[in-house]
Amino acid sequence: MLSFFKLIRYHNLLMLAFMQLLFRYAFLKWQDVPLSLADWQYALLVLSTVLIAAGGYVINDIFDQDTDSENKPNRVIVGNNISEAAAYNIYVILNVIGVGIGFYLSNVIQKPGFATIFILIASMLYLYATSLKQTLLIGNLIVALLLSFSVVIIGIYDLYPATYEGNQKQMAVLFSILLDYAIFAFIINFIREIVKDLEDVNGDYNQGMNTLPIVLGVQRTTRVVFVLSFIPLLILLYYTNEYFAVSHLYLTMVYTLLFVVGPLLYFNIKCWSAKSKKDYRHLSTILKFVLLFGILSIAVVAYNIKNHA
Repeated sequence: MLSFFKLIRYHNLLMLAFMQLLFRYAFLKWQDVPLSLADWQYALLVLSTVLIAAGGYVINDIFDQDTDSENKPNRVIVGNNISEAAAYNIYVILNVIGVGIGFYLSNVIQKPGFATIFILIASMLYLYATSLKQTLLIGNLIVALLLSFSVVIIGIYDLYPATYEGNQKQMAVLFSILLDYAIFAFIINFIREIVKDLEDVNGDYNQGMNTLPIVLGVQRTTRVVFVLSFIPLLILLYYTNEYFAVSHLYLTMVYTLLFVVGPLLYFNIKCWSAKSKKDYRHLSTILKFVLLFGILSIAVVAYNIKNHA
């Protein structure tokens, strides 16, 4: 059972579920707007997202057995603790249930065509694991996009179907906030994927992969990451000044500067001198915390708005 939980990256899935629950119960529920899904139906949306993501981890491990044997020899599950045949069965079951729930929810909101979203996500994860991962930057972009879409899908299923002429303006504002967080998640995760490629460069090279560190070299790619890391930093500073300061949301300002901008500045400093596998693993962990604290800020924003008003 422990091997199964390690196979599906349960800690990443818990973070994904926590993120989606946070956006609804620490933000959307605090707004005076109708939501399309009942609580138990929203729980199904979270479950569907988690199951499809879990399936993505499984199929990725199936096709990454040789690479993982070099990069993470102590953490190889498929072929050691779980057979390849059993892993394929787990992958199919996770996706069938996940996509099936997606079909049900699409009919609940009377948008049956939206079910294709779940099929597309599952398909993209399969293509990523089987071929696109080896294509320069495309794999990084897909992983980052899929994470950000797990935020957008909340608006698609919970806000959009409950939108009518009378609340269209308010719903558009809420959807735009979700979109801002989705963009933030995309940028941070895209940078993190490149950092992970830096960490795994030796094993990826031996397996004929075509990642950015292999094409440009480790040092040049580290400099690219250093430059890219200023993008979210500048966006956050602009956002803090233009929205939080103007709206007098000082608690949110302090939180953002201390827990999101601060760690990003630390990432910049450490990135410049990073050279070893251990350094890149540390950088990856920092970005994970930046993403977590960035997502947590939605609760601070909601609390600050309510108490400021």
